[in-house]
Amino acid sequence: MKNRKDYFNASAVTWDQRYQNRALADFIGQLVPTFNLKPGQRVLDVGTGTGILIPYLLKAVGSTGHVTAVDYAEKMVEICKAKYANIPNVSVALQQAENLDFYPESFDAVTCFGLFPHLEDKEAALKQLNRVLKPGGKLIIAHALSSEEIKAHHRNASVVAQDTLPSEAEMRRLLKQAGFIGIKITDEPGCYVCLSTKPQA
Repeated sequence: MKNRKDYFNASAVTWDQRYQNRALADFIGQLVPTFNLKPGQRVLDVGTGTGILIPYLLKAVGSTGHVTAVDYAEKMVEICKAKYANIPNVSVALQQAENLDFYPESFDAVTCFGLFPHLEDKEAALKQLNRVLKPGGKLIIAHALSSEEIKAHHRNASVVAQDTLPSEAEMRRLLKQAGFIGIKITDEPGCYVCLSTKPQA
């Protein structure tokens, strides 16, 4: 394996088999309602992988809302498209968080589930996420593990062994620097959620 993208492309085929289980489904089922998404909203799911979050986001935004899912690993996007491309209010695209190809202020919310430790340039990614959010829009960074559990989980996976979440102080600094406010971080066993907002114009 040469880099993260190769790692995720190689993992894509068995991803759902390895990670989609009842415990994760229950966790996401309880987590997504706490995002307080509203029917009709447009949500961007960055680092969607095989689209694990998509059904839950769709339930939240309803038939009048829209979910746009992006990932930079071609195989992940291929699998995600096979699962969801036939749903009218879902779009799936190959894009990188650090260089998003969307108009400014396109989305009411951005979700990053299981992605943040793997971003190569977190500052650039956060600036992009802020750019594509509408004023008052929310950024939701979440994991089904605490920051310490993520460290342990990645320890033996060569390419992503160093991929960890920033400390709370560093995360707050990065988000403020990118223009986010109202930062709330929960970091406990089996759950990490960082919520922040783009200021109203």
